[in-house]
Amino acid sequence: MTTYLLRRLLLIAPTLLGISLACFILIQFVPGGPVEEMISKVRAVGSERGGKVMNISAAEVANIKAYFGFDRPAYQRYLQWLGALLRGDFGRSYVYHAPVLQVILSKMPISLFFGLTSFFLSYLVSIPLGVAKAVRNGSGFDVATSVLVFVGFVIPGFALGILMIIFFGGGSYLDWFPISGTISDNHEFLSPWGKLTDFLHHMVMPLTCYMLAEFAFLTVLTKNSLLEELNKDYIRTALAKGVPFKRVAWKHGLRNALVPLATGMGGLFTVMFAGALLIERVFNIDGMGLLFYNSIVGRDYNVVLGLIVLISFFTIIGRLFSDFLYAAVDPRIRFD
Repeated sequence: MTTYLLRRLLLIAPTLLGISLACFILIQFVPGGPVEEMISKVRAVGSERGGKVMNISAAEVANIKAYFGFDRPAYQRYLQWLGALLRGDFGRSYVYHAPVLQVILSKMPISLFFGLTSFFLSYLVSIPLGVAKAVRNGSGFDVATSVLVFVGFVIPGFALGILMIIFFGGGSYLDWFPISGTISDNHEFLSPWGKLTDFLHHMVMPLTCYMLAEFAFLTVLTKNSLLEELNKDYIRTALAKGVPFKRVAWKHGLRNALVPLATGMGGLFTVMFAGALLIERVFNIDGMGLLFYNSIVGRDYNVVLGLIVLISFFTIIGRLFSDFLYAAVDPRIRFD
């Protein structure tokens, strides 16, 4: 295991280098950029003031390129960006005019809340529900809950968000929950308990949409994995010895059924970047999904590259964590 761990850790640096290089090369072929954006803004301001499009001289264009660092060849810009990254400097955002890491951290709290809450709630609900469906396979309970799981598979999160706004957000029926944002206008004047309840009140509908697909997938995976284990010989042997069925299912079958579920546990390291663009747009939440989208549209290359590097790094760490969970759940698994 130690050899495997060292090998995986040594692969992190070249993997991130390859990912960043591939993304940087792709960005070079994307039309537009911060230089073009700045030129368009200057011309727009000139047209508003003078009634005609302002002409920009070649010297002014050169100054704009130098300001953004685009007066150098692409390989030099990449090496400069890479050198700064090794020092912990992700560069400066062209759109927000602030350090990239500061921009990312400013959007992270709400995404971290959604990621952590939906992650843990999904596992806390899905695993017991999946086990209950497996031990009651074919019963009325199994059929009734399968309808809920089926809804989770077929309805996208943003579509559920629109439906919830219509039915529970004062759209046409009930007015139970706020339809946008994360806090009320009078949030700062509330007591600490009032601020907490106000925030949670705003989170009910978007959090439900975030959890939907993960909840359905984990429930089905738990049920199918446990059903497969319950049909194996060691389960039949335990039942033949008189061990109660529920005890066999929960104590013996469930542990082996958790092996496939260990794959998703690595996602704990990427929940800070959890973001669903359409859900955030529906509920007007300024999170990581919206930041990624706006950065791509606005050609904010430093933010895009910074997000890709951070997400890639934590994804690799999460995969490594999942491998350790494999070995912890099933001692028969060995990594050489």
